[in-house]
Amino acid sequence: MTAALLLANARLVGGGGPASVGSVGGSGGVAPTEPTFAGLVDVLVRDGVVAAVGAAGRVGADGAERVDLDGRTLMPGLWDAHVHLTQWALVRRRLDLSGARSAAEAVALVRDRLAAGPPEPGTALVGYGFRDALWPDVPTADLLDAAAGEVPVVLVSGDLHCAWLNTAGLRFAGVAAHPTGVLREAEWLPLAAVVDRAPDRLADAWVADAAAAAAARGVVGVVDLEITDNLTAWRRRFAAGFAALRVRAGVWTPWLDDVLAEGLSSGVVLPDTDGLLEQGPFKVVTDGSLNTRTAYCHDPYPGLTGPEAHGILSVPPAELVPLMARAHTGGLRCAIHAIGDHANTLALDAFAATGARGSVEHAQLLDPADLARFAQLGVVASVQPEHAMDDRDVADRHWAGRTEHAFAFGALDDAGAVLALGSDAPVAPLDPWFAIAAAVSRSRDGRAPWHPEQRIGLRTALEASTDGRGLVPTAGAPADLVVLDADPLASGAGAAGDAGAGGAHGTAGADGSADALRAMPVAGTLLSGRWTHRTF
Repeated sequence: MTAALLLANARLVGGGGPASVGSVGGSGGVAPTEPTFAGLVDVLVRDGVVAAVGAAGRVGADGAERVDLDGRTLMPGLWDAHVHLTQWALVRRRLDLSGARSAAEAVALVRDRLAAGPPEPGTALVGYGFRDALWPDVPTADLLDAAAGEVPVVLVSGDLHCAWLNTAGLRFAGVAAHPTGVLREAEWLPLAAVVDRAPDRLADAWVADAAAAAAARGVVGVVDLEITDNLTAWRRRFAAGFAALRVRAGVWTPWLDDVLAEGLSSGVVLPDTDGLLEQGPFKVVTDGSLNTRTAYCHDPYPGLTGPEAHGILSVPPAELVPLMARAHTGGLRCAIHAIGDHANTLALDAFAATGARGSVEHAQLLDPADLARFAQLGVVASVQPEHAMDDRDVADRHWAGRTEHAFAFGALDDAGAVLALGSDAPVAPLDPWFAIAAAVSRSRDGRAPWHPEQRIGLRTALEASTDGRGLVPTAGAPADLVVLDADPLASGAGAAGDAGAGGAHGTAGADGSADALRAMPVAGTLLSGRWTHRTF
């Protein structure tokens, strides 16, 4: 940790505005209470904390290392509110299937990869990212058998809720036989760890690499909801010297007893981690996903009949309420996966019944009657805007007639809900600028905005990405900061969708501006006053 660091000649987000001067004990600096200072500012970092913020040249900084930002923009560092970091680290090394528009195209990608060489003995060829809901053909084990023969192949869908395996892959996963080779929801999720067979040493190295890449995009912290004994894994990593990010390690039901027995409530900082590892929320998945048509909805999916026509409720209220009550009593926040509108209703009902605090994760399709309940119950809407871009065509087909209530970020903001943006990596890339761009533009790849009425303002999207730290470095806050080569609120850097502060919605949404946000140049990232990324 740098004992003292003066970040000189910085600009604050927005590029101007009235300065509000306040004293900061003995530092000689000033702290803003308005969104920005007028002109350049200096920010003093001492012992990992922002010690002072003031007009350039007015902050006393005896003995501090001086770093001239030369007019670059400085703001609090970014958080990703929902990741599966080990999965993301592994996916970064897997066969990318996200561009496959048919089963045949996916098979061709498998064939091309195998032509370059087989996987290591005892392992499978693992692919990731296919989305078959709109494919014109049907994935089967036979198709993969023809391309891969006896090489085990396991292809995981982009939403992680299903996998497509060849016959050898089924054997590799311990499945004696299967009629199609496509395992969905309860068939697949208990087997998902089969593709994660990597020694801890190797997996931890890949996680460290993924974390460094995230820091290069301005990320200072993540909420990690990996489906594993997450706290044990992160203790091991920090003991080995991990120091790239703050981590809130979520806990799932199989490990809940262990966490409660230790008395670890959400927010408790684990020792010997330099203050970077916290106990995170209790995670429960109550329904499936849109792509697999298993998100639990009030209305049936077009063309489906039978008991699963409305999707799958994997944890009904009779199980969810006591689980949440137990976690809440133990001091844990709850992070409840709900994608379909009926699942969201039941999740909010469970928050109301238990008094638990926390978030609904995803909240992709909402009954309008539930919008105000997020604010009323103090439940955070933890959303992943890039999913709206990935799933817009699937939603138009399988949630036909209801998509005005899908990925309803604008309506949630209007209703007073607190938004937290994330990626759900590996479902979308761990890059907050992707989420911000999707939230304010509702467009990607040159397409027209999808339900532009559900855009949020750029300032709102940025504030939903800083873990409640706002957009201005403030005295007393951790020195978790990001240095940008462009002001995101400046017109040239991506003002699309911004109509000022608060919940005002944008009306522009030019794809070029969204592209500028996606490519936002990050010059440096500070974590607790220490550089984790620097290019200048």
